[in-house]
Amino acid sequence: MSETENLLQGVIDIHIHTNPDIRTRRLSDLQLATEARRVGARAIVIKSHLVTTMDRATIAREAVPGIDVFGGIVLNAQVGGLNAVAVDTAIKMGAKLVWLPTSFSSNERRRQGKSDGVETVVDGQVVPALVQILKLIAQSDIALATGHLTPAETLIVVEEARKQGVAKIVVNHPEWATVDMSIDDQKRLAQFDVYFERCYARNVGGKYEKNFERNLQAMEALGFESTIVATDGGQVENPLWSDALAEYIGYLLNAGVPKTAVDLMTKQNPARVLGLSA
Repeated sequence: MSETENLLQGVIDIHIHTNPDIRTRRLSDLQLATEARRVGARAIVIKSHLVTTMDRATIAREAVPGIDVFGGIVLNAQVGGLNAVAVDTAIKMGAKLVWLPTSFSSNERRRQGKSDGVETVVDGQVVPALVQILKLIAQSDIALATGHLTPAETLIVVEEARKQGVAKIVVNHPEWATVDMSIDDQKRLAQFDVYFERCYARNVGGKYEKNFERNLQAMEALGFESTIVATDGGQVENPLWSDALAEYIGYLLNAGVPKTAVDLMTKQNPARVLGLSA
């Protein structure tokens, strides 16, 4: 067994980008599923900023037996933004996560000098369209992921999500440059019993830099029990998904993180988010 296979036995990664896409990715859905099975992973989640992926995941799961493949829907403009009909349909088709707007969030678009982003919070309140979606997520007991909102928007949405009965909440890559959550921001969110997804790298000025040291500091500050290790992988600029995740896990182990904690962050916590046995 190779070092990568040894490190990735039974892992679950809830954030990987694949082809087809308008931006070239390293692997297609089927290629990723094949690679995940090869290295002994338990499950993967494919994500697209543009289209739903639970339907693509079903095809990949059937085409590559032996690996669980899941998907969901990102509420960007390409699916109609805060579109409750699209969310309801995605859930009925097996979506495991509903991501709030990412590349088309009002936060991202404002940073680009645009005024056409999908608004989730206005005047300190969650918009009514999102409240309806939160109710659908709660009823189906799948996970809400917070996308690329500002820290202030994320706090408001998470509080409302809990009020509406959403049980599983993932705060997406708080270290991402446009999300940019401080440790204090994260501590405010932690009171709502959320998971913090901490990813392999972040894009800074068009170049990717590894998040390992930053993520470890956050893990130590917030706790391993609230952490999910993921890659947000698939970019041609970054290593092959399996190599990236193995490198990340290897760093944590070499830094002295107990294997039980690594297993919690790479296996048990993501399993709970996906509704799998932990």
